[in-house]
Amino acid sequence: MKLTQRSLIWLGTTLLIFGLIACHPFRPEYSVKRVSDGDTLTVTDAKGTNVKVRFACIDAPEVAHSAKEKASKIAAVRDQFKWGVQAQNRVKQLIKQAGDRVNLTITDSDRYGRQISEVRLSDGTLIQQVLAREGLALVYRPYLKNCPSAVIVEQAEVEAKQQRRGVWSDPKFVEPWAYRRRNN
Repeated sequence: MKLTQRSLIWLGTTLLIFGLIACHPFRPEYSVKRVSDGDTLTVTDAKGTNVKVRFACIDAPEVAHSAKEKASKIAAVRDQFKWGVQAQNRVKQLIKQAGDRVNLTITDSDRYGRQISEVRLSDGTLIQQVLAREGLALVYRPYLKNCPSAVIVEQAEVEAKQQRRGVWSDPKFVEPWAYRRRNN
């Protein structure tokens, strides 16, 4: 069989397209409606349905939800909320830079009905990795089973610890799960 230049171009283009599909599987894009904190957001799917999303792999510091919490004078509470606001603002910044759109890899749901998901920007950036690398979220071991990118996120946390970034620079910081246990 003799291949012409035209058939070679067609073949090359076809292989390129299939290669791109194989490397970047289709993930539906969601519009971000609200960033609740550093590890939770609400998105809207293509049908207009709101979906609450809890980030897989990580646990970010808490943010104040009530006026009483916002007015707290307790140092550990204020410290938790300071880091929580920084994590929330970083998520907002990343999402804004991506045009308020994200791709999800939903792996499970939690007891609150939220979809446990890896959250990526359109360029492939994994938000959980960014937060862990910057010390604005910690690896959350109970969610690692639902985290296809667990190794990447764990490595980002190791880097943040070594460089003393974010919460790792704060000797008074209390892990979010320990903070919740103490305050519930």
